[in-house]
Amino acid sequence: MYAAIAILAVAGIAVSSVSLYHHFSKSKTSFCNLGQSFDCDLVNRSQYSTFHKVPVALLGMFGYLLVLSLATVYREKAETPFILGAAVLGGLGFALYLTYLEGFVLHAWCLLCLSSLAIISAITVLTVTNAFKALKT
Repeated sequence: MYAAIAILAVAGIAVSSVSLYHHFSKSKTSFCNLGQSFDCDLVNRSQYSTFHKVPVALLGMFGYLLVLSLATVYREKAETPFILGAAVLGGLGFALYLTYLEGFVLHAWCLLCLSSLAIISAITVLTVTNAFKALKT
């Protein structure tokens, strides 16, 4: 289970890295511009793309790095399933909030953001399953 979580965390780091690159890019790109409804540039450069002046994509990278370290280096510790659970639930909550902003405030979707939401959702399912298994033993 931890191997799958680690692989998904690496995918999350990759998606967040691409998003961070486009956040700081000076020119408008069209890699994710599929009309008014799907525009990564609009989302990635909006006022909601930072949290206390830190790019959300960078926060995502750090979050996925934390998940990766817990799923690899610290996986043998008894408390890891619960620490990991708290971390990913926090990450999922933040991702859902950002998705709300995309849909109901910005009225535009970012494929990178939606990919990250799918990744953190899958990690959450695996982590919660793992935590329940740890409770039974």
